[in-house]
Amino acid sequence: MEANVGKTDKMIRIAAGVLLLSLAFVGPKTPWGFIGVVPLVTAFINFCPAYKLLGVNTCGK
Repeated sequence: MEANVGKTDKMIRIAAGVLLLSLAFVGPKTPWGFIGVVPLVTAFINFCPAYKLLGVNTCGK
């Protein structure tokens, strides 16, 4: 797995993941908030399968 998630993209994914997870615990307490795990995992492993399929790479050389 070659990294395809850059620094800025990683920060946005972490923020979005935390925000979505907060919906499961603090906000309306909906189970849909657990979808926030996906951007968190992709941020921490620096790889996004959707980016691979689309040929996108935000990671610098």
